[in-house]
Amino acid sequence: MTARATRRRRRPPGRFHKGIYIIPSLFTVANIFCGFYSLALTTRGRLEAAAWFILAAVVADMLDGRIARLTRTATTFGESYDSLADVISFGAAPALLAFQWGLWQKPRLGMAVAFLFLVAGSIRLARFNASSHEDPNFKGLPIPGGASAIALMVLISPAPVTHRLFMPVVVGFVLGLALLMVSNLPYRSFKDIDLRKRWPATTLFLIATVFALLTYVPTHVLAILLSLYIISAPVSVLTGRVRGTRKPAESHPEGESSDMEEEGRPDADVDHRLDSAD
Repeated sequence: MTARATRRRRRPPGRFHKGIYIIPSLFTVANIFCGFYSLALTTRGRLEAAAWFILAAVVADMLDGRIARLTRTATTFGESYDSLADVISFGAAPALLAFQWGLWQKPRLGMAVAFLFLVAGSIRLARFNASSHEDPNFKGLPIPGGASAIALMVLISPAPVTHRLFMPVVVGFVLGLALLMVSNLPYRSFKDIDLRKRWPATTLFLIATVFALLTYVPTHVLAILLSLYIISAPVSVLTGRVRGTRKPAESHPEGESSDMEEEGRPDADVDHRLDSAD
């Protein structure tokens, strides 16, 4: 028996499984590549292609996390590496894309707004890494959602904005995404969805309808779905507060609370006795 065969036989049994750690890291590298290529395309004026590469980075980012959990290869290194990749693909790339598309008319203001988007995205990632990941909801809009919103906005209207009256809309849109990312609004992570339980047959038909619409107008359908997700957290918080303010008013109608308090006082009977004695 040769020395090489002896080394192979004496190799620890868990050493082969460590090689699978490279699989989710490859998707993270693909994420970085898409973000970098999007930056390069934006500087060359190819805004539509740059937006598509941001969406491709979103797909790569979703796959590396799923594969790491399925193969049980999630590590602290992988999470940190993924966050660094997200800063490039979902922070710097969409910020530069938004500047080149609709913020370039006023360079100083446009650079400030794009920079705030980048900083908000980095804060969102740092806060996510510091959290316990036990909450089924995200705190704040996830940074891939903010980047996808800018990319879809460019895909719907690829030509750069030239009308000055439209620039405040772009400024408000980018700043709104930045504020949502650093907010504490609860966004669904969809981690608690149980795919093994029975679902109504209409659910399959609705999913098929979405796929059919995606084949017809993909960018507009994705923009509508993402818009619903973005406004879902503010709407849920507002409706929850409205319900919370209505419940006390409905539970204590006018005229009943004072009578109940009067009857519940321990000295109420004493007061009635004194009145009757007088």
